[in-house]
Amino acid sequence: MSLIEPSSGDVTDLATLLDLEELDRDLFRGRNGNHGEPRYSLFGGQVAAQALRAASRTIDPGRMPHSLHGYFLRRGQPDHPVIFSVDRDRDGGSFSARHVRAIQHGEVIFSMLASFKVPEEAPTFESPAPRQVPPPEELEPSGWDALVETRDVMSREFHGHTVTDCLWCRVTTPLPDDSVVHACALTYLSDYGGGFIHLDVEGLPPGGPSIDHVLWFHEPARVDDWILVDLRPERASDARGTYLGTLRRRDGTLAAVVGQECLLRFPRPSPG
Repeated sequence: MSLIEPSSGDVTDLATLLDLEELDRDLFRGRNGNHGEPRYSLFGGQVAAQALRAASRTIDPGRMPHSLHGYFLRRGQPDHPVIFSVDRDRDGGSFSARHVRAIQHGEVIFSMLASFKVPEEAPTFESPAPRQVPPPEELEPSGWDALVETRDVMSREFHGHTVTDCLWCRVTTPLPDDSVVHACALTYLSDYGGGFIHLDVEGLPPGGPSIDHVLWFHEPARVDDWILVDLRPERASDARGTYLGTLRRRDGTLAAVVGQECLLRFPRPSPG
């Protein structure tokens, strides 16, 4: 099947990609932009980031996203805009909950629950980074996306593409001083790489389409500065694989924890 050129080629930075058009109360439209190689489907991190941005547009100022859980239900089409419909599930004294549906051609392609919270002072504990990595300046540039600069810490070739489970990322153009926008941009980065890339198990592919995606936000992070995405496999069975990972600021501070389940199937041969 041929690859598709994305629509709305005027998108040249991530801030513009996250600047959704408000169509009505709790109804927004996103654009895709021609910012990378032609793709067979929309980048899942883009849809998740735009969905979180749509939810945030219905939240009172001062509440920050603290978690999201999304399900990828259908392949997103790069040549068609996405409509984001937001349900205001609850607004409490400290927490707000939203349900976002991303829609193309009348069908839901992505469904997400997101929760927002008023920040508060409390004791802090943080686990150390699982591995030491060289700084981004010592690594070669990599990646496919013109909106994000990447430097692979570890990588391998798979079917003509370079894949990785550990990489430095930063948005190539400055983002506004808005912590919610940076959280949405962090969501975009959280779908980079894969947790099974360096796991050599007979009959097990190193990756596959995303099924669901979880993100817990812990510390604000400027995503126009370097972020380390570090992923590790946890379990593969039933043609599914689950991996966990961290997104850390350049100083090592844990900004977010990510979890993803992906489909692990080798392509079936075409009949006849």
